[in-house]
Amino acid sequence: MILEIDSEITLRQLERSDAEAIFETIDQQREYLGRWLPFVAYTLDISDSQGFVDSVVNAPADRFEYLFTIRKCGRFVGLIGFKDTDRQNRKTEIGYWLCEQYQKQGIVTRSVERLCDFAFNELGINRIQIKCAVGNSASSNIPKRLGFIFEGIEREGELLSNGFFTDLEVYSKLKHEK
Repeated sequence: MILEIDSEITLRQLERSDAEAIFETIDQQREYLGRWLPFVAYTLDISDSQGFVDSVVNAPADRFEYLFTIRKCGRFVGLIGFKDTDRQNRKTEIGYWLCEQYQKQGIVTRSVERLCDFAFNELGINRIQIKCAVGNSASSNIPKRLGFIFEGIEREGELLSNGFFTDLEVYSKLKHEK
């Protein structure tokens, strides 16, 4: 499945062949990505990325999550997708990360906007939330720009790779607020 953002940016559903590009990107940007993404410290070999991709691609139907590669002009630049989807209550969370050199181009903002449209209009989702580490303004500016409502702070909501817990800002948007 491919979701088009514009003539240059597309979201392509994760495929097994994406593991190498994911690993290479993480490996080349460990310091930058590792500041906010705990999994970077545990992604030590391509087999780690392959295991992650396999777990997504081969997930049983009741645990399936849409996860997409973000591509600019066909080149892998990041990941975005749903996590912790609660189908019964029609709610999900969007997570994302982007290569450093592609920051500040509106790529993730437009990608989140497209995923919201997909979730609300095609998947029947009613509530979408985004959680961002306190202090990660590049990430938290995205839900703010898109009209998500700040709900509060999830105290010590994520364990970072340095062994410290970080608080998370929680934002949400409801279908009727789109």
